[in-house]
Amino acid sequence: MKIATFNINSINKRLTNLLYWLDEAQPDVVCLQELKARQSEFPLAAIEAAGYKAVWQGQPAWNGVAILARGSAPVVTRTALPGDAEDTQARYIEAAVQGVLIGTLYAPNGNPRPGPKFDYKLAWTRRLLDHAADLMATRLPVVLAGDFNIVPEPRDIYPSRSYDDNALVQPESRALYAEFLGQGWVDALRETHPEDEALYTFWDYKRNRWPRNAGLRLDHILLAPDPSARLAAAGVDRDVRGEEGASDHAPVWIVLD
Repeated sequence: MKIATFNINSINKRLTNLLYWLDEAQPDVVCLQELKARQSEFPLAAIEAAGYKAVWQGQPAWNGVAILARGSAPVVTRTALPGDAEDTQARYIEAAVQGVLIGTLYAPNGNPRPGPKFDYKLAWTRRLLDHAADLMATRLPVVLAGDFNIVPEPRDIYPSRSYDDNALVQPESRALYAEFLGQGWVDALRETHPEDEALYTFWDYKRNRWPRNAGLRLDHILLAPDPSARLAAAGVDRDVRGEEGASDHAPVWIVLD
């Protein structure tokens, strides 16, 4: 099973890019973030024509998450992260696909910091950690994939001082990410590329960052023990970032035996 995560940064604006990548990469499951589309605006007909069934939580302007599956329809188990009934931001969806429970997430960016957006980022990620612990306790095959909006380590960002005050790299953010690993989750990309320094998944549109490979690693696939034991390969389809009209993120993928 090939599972991928891709912050598409507006699914309708970049539908052509998405469909081309689906045809080239042939993933079995795709976790999408930043749909930037209302529930009714999701391009279901085009997705189904490409051979995928889909479940999604849309939201205009920002946010929005989806799970696509080839060959079978995802069975939704959750459409929001538990822990705050007042939180209406479409940042999490969860579904069973071919015997694997898939959770996809678009975590808050947290900027500017300090302030309420950073506080929300930390609180939201704490809620995700609590839910992740519950998922781990089930002993089911579980995959958590998406844009965590956290750079886990200094080597996961290009040499720069411009991000020193950014929420993505703060000790509080990194400590929360480390808690996932402490729970037993395996960072699939880092597990398969332990020595790679420039293992980036995001390149900002500004300041010529893509041509000079000034990237960050924000998109992660975390595996519970059962799927991690079946991890055969993982990678980043970085060339997708260089296409015309591309998202500022590249797809991250894994293959499970």
